[in-house]
Amino acid sequence: MRKQLSIAAVIGLSLSLISWGFKGHRAVATIAEKHLMPNTAKVVQSYLKGETMTTVSTWADENRDKTTAPWHYLNLPLGLNHEQFVDAVSKQGSDNVYSAILKVEAVLKDNASTVDQKNEALKYLIHLVGDAHQPMHVSRKEDRGGNTIQLQFDGKGTNLHALWDSRLIDHEGLGEADIVKQYDWANDAQIKKWQADSPMEWLWESYQISTELYADIKPGQSIDEEYYKKYIKTIHLRVDQAGIRLAGELNKLFATVKSDVVVVKLPPPPPVSPPFHAATVKLEDIKNYIGKDVRVTGKVFSCKDIGSMVLANLGAAYPNQLLTVVLKGNAKQLADKINGQTITIVGTAIDYKGKPEIVITDSVMVIIQK
Repeated sequence: MRKQLSIAAVIGLSLSLISWGFKGHRAVATIAEKHLMPNTAKVVQSYLKGETMTTVSTWADENRDKTTAPWHYLNLPLGLNHEQFVDAVSKQGSDNVYSAILKVEAVLKDNASTVDQKNEALKYLIHLVGDAHQPMHVSRKEDRGGNTIQLQFDGKGTNLHALWDSRLIDHEGLGEADIVKQYDWANDAQIKKWQADSPMEWLWESYQISTELYADIKPGQSIDEEYYKKYIKTIHLRVDQAGIRLAGELNKLFATVKSDVVVVKLPPPPPVSPPFHAATVKLEDIKNYIGKDVRVTGKVFSCKDIGSMVLANLGAAYPNQLLTVVLKGNAKQLADKINGQTITIVGTAIDYKGKPEIVITDSVMVIIQK
């Protein structure tokens, strides 16, 4: 991204990679974990090498892989009936969320797949099932799934895609545990019915909802509490369906699989301490220090929360920023504090699409200048 654009737009694609945001994807994965058969849970843990479904649920967004970026969505015109929809999806080829789900499931079924291949395929599947249930990920190409339809919500600018990614969920004000508790309400009959549906039907449901959402909005509109109350129940439904169906897919894939993979319990990461050998450089010179540890100071002109990370632009607003700081981990908590402030960053400068970038995963690496 930067500013109003999604990551996918930055790399020349037509739609944001992010769906449901951090909270939504983690809720889908956590709900799924609750509905796994015992053997499935064991195999999943093995293939994830000790990580949990919840912790890897946003990996596919954070991976920022250009070649798999189209896997996260499906572009279609409005007005298709079910038969036309199925035909259009079937003819789209291999680069969309439908074909990607089938592709990664095939990897997981293949006995010839390596452990690393299954690890990556499983992380994609956990994420992509969530994507398939986010209505604005089955939508129109011309507005990049609602990314260019600007709106106002809670006194801030947003867009239709972001509204459904995370803004409505954030407005609800629930923590992760409460989200799972309130969203996971399906009874046995509903679970059986949902898990009998194919990925094509998941996407048809999303298409029907996104069609309604386009008709129910006008560019520049201020989203009110009535809209939130009307659609938050739809979000509850789609997140729960995604979690239940993800569990169903995994149970079908792994219920009878015997895994020889040794589960490796990952140790907690060591405390982060600033690299004292970092060179102090001027913001305007940061492009000359790619690959080096640096200490740099600059004003934050804009911030954008895209769910799994926050992007802060230093030196100017996007697209003229001199440096983009990517806040992940506990550093995300600084997002509301640094916008408009002068900060000092300590980290390794990297190049991302021709622009300097520093990824920060610990808040101790950011100093807000007084």
